[in-house]
Amino acid sequence: MNKLGRVLTAMVTPFKENGEVDYEQAKKLASALIDSGCDGVVVAATTGEAPTLTWEEELRLFKEVKSAVGDRATIVAYTGSNSTAEAVEATEGAEKIGVDACLSVVPYYNRPTQEGIYQHFKTIAEATSLPIIMYNIPSRVVVNMTPDTIVRLSQIDNIVGVKEANGDMAHVAQVISNAREGFNIWSGNDNDTFLIMTLGGYGTIGVVTHLVGKQVRKMMELVLDNNVEEAAAIHRHLVPLVNVLFIQPNPGPVKYALNHIGMQVGAPRLPLLPPDEKAGATIIETLKKYTIDIKP
Repeated sequence: MNKLGRVLTAMVTPFKENGEVDYEQAKKLASALIDSGCDGVVVAATTGEAPTLTWEEELRLFKEVKSAVGDRATIVAYTGSNSTAEAVEATEGAEKIGVDACLSVVPYYNRPTQEGIYQHFKTIAEATSLPIIMYNIPSRVVVNMTPDTIVRLSQIDNIVGVKEANGDMAHVAQVISNAREGFNIWSGNDNDTFLIMTLGGYGTIGVVTHLVGKQVRKMMELVLDNNVEEAAAIHRHLVPLVNVLFIQPNPGPVKYALNHIGMQVGAPRLPLLPPDEKAGATIIETLKKYTIDIKP
């Protein structure tokens, strides 16, 4: 399943001024991301504002982006839900469209046990032939999927990896040491990518890769070539850019940055808002310090 790629971008969802999904701009953005160093895109996930998209909008996004990208890159569809039945239905719908894999989050709000998490992902995996990437992000879903649970789930053939965003490198090390061979960890926090790669992780599902995909790819290639010193220098250089993209709730800042450089993606949907004037000025000043890889 390594064909899914090391550098995946959790793509924003472009909206028109009236708040409707801009499918044409989504296709342009996906193509531009591939041209700027990404192996693929994750469509309609957290950064893509899944909580305020309807399933109809999400399925159409999968179809439109797939039509634009074709076989040039990987399309990972976000089909997660805190309802197992709903996640299964969405995953089945994405499979019919022909995406390459699905990303599915640990159930949020209802706070399942570790056994409940195991049964949730097992049920989804059994309902599809698609590769499944799990998403562990306790800051948003409250519950942390433990290393033992991840290792147990790694034994299911089409659960191919985890997007890890809990920030705990001891947790990451334990998973890498004990999961089945070929099970991959993608970094879910941009500032953790360097650390996860040096521990033996596989890649990133990033936000900053909207802007500097080629530079993130170079950093990762240097780690793989055992040139950690140069890789660390790139990582340190990118940290202020990563930080400013999370100065206010994601994806407001990255959408602001993309709009500023001419890649029109609109504003977030309520209840999220664009960055305020002070934050916007900070984003613009930070962007001046970087070479931007994506071309509008």
